[in-house]
Amino acid sequence: MNGRRTIGFVGLGHMGGPMAARLAGAGHRVVGHDLVPELLATAVAAGVEAAGSAAEVAAGADVVITMLPAGRHVLGLYREEGLLAAARPGTLFVDCSTIDVADARAAHEAAGAAGMRALDAPVSGGVVGAEAGTLTFMAGGGEAEFAEAEPVLAALGKRAVHCGGPGAGQAAKICNNMILGVSMIAVSEAFVLGERLGLSHQALYDVASAASGQCWALTTNCPVPGPVPGSPANRDYRPGFAAPLMAKDLGLAADAARAAGVATELGSRAAELYAAYAEGPGQARDFSGIVTTLREHPVPPAAGAPHTAQDGDGA
Repeated sequence: MNGRRTIGFVGLGHMGGPMAARLAGAGHRVVGHDLVPELLATAVAAGVEAAGSAAEVAAGADVVITMLPAGRHVLGLYREEGLLAAARPGTLFVDCSTIDVADARAAHEAAGAAGMRALDAPVSGGVVGAEAGTLTFMAGGGEAEFAEAEPVLAALGKRAVHCGGPGAGQAAKICNNMILGVSMIAVSEAFVLGERLGLSHQALYDVASAASGQCWALTTNCPVPGPVPGSPANRDYRPGFAAPLMAKDLGLAADAARAAGVATELGSRAAELYAAYAEGPGQARDFSGIVTTLREHPVPPAAGAPHTAQDGDGA
């Protein structure tokens, strides 16, 4: 896939809009559609051609990219709204949404039944990564489909990993974000504990960032202001990666774990905490802002918790 391509793009929101703009800036012809007129207008100002419907986006496209909120939207677009029917046979459909693994596999099946080819390719990197072109793609599907999509994905991100067959990209995404959600809660709890014990944020950061506590949630998206100037904590927790999106991803991971019969105790608890945070103070905040909830609502000691060592305990 060399040279200028015609790329259809459906879903021009916080992630899809910057992605479509980058593709247009890279020299591709991008035809886009979104149900929100303001989002479509912003994309047009960035060089995207407006289409009157999703089906119109697919007609004549070499590649069709979707970036939508949930699996039902992707499947509805593919099946009922005529996206697949409008495309030329053999068109490559790349879904960059984060959706349920089962829905991703169903989307592959629908595309194949319509004579199309498909790739599930969710992203990591958030709005900042979409704007900067530094996203990471986790792709599921055939090797030939991945090879064809790679040059397009290269205009949008710094890395694309072929994770396996249909649905494997979504599986990798929810597993990765389960790690991220759990680690952000752990880092946030550590900072709250450090505050109560008289540690400065900088002192804890200087130790943990150079020791075994080092992780992305600490060194890139630090949940307290100061140590990492570029983190959302220094912008009153403006996302970034919005808390409702983390809640969604952790919910998908919890659902997948139940379906697979896997015990993910920390992942499930993280899903509960983020669901509550996203429905409350975190509705429009970065996921790292959960530190404020942990700080303001300390957890009482659990019944039967180990007692504090006293003289004579031998501790």
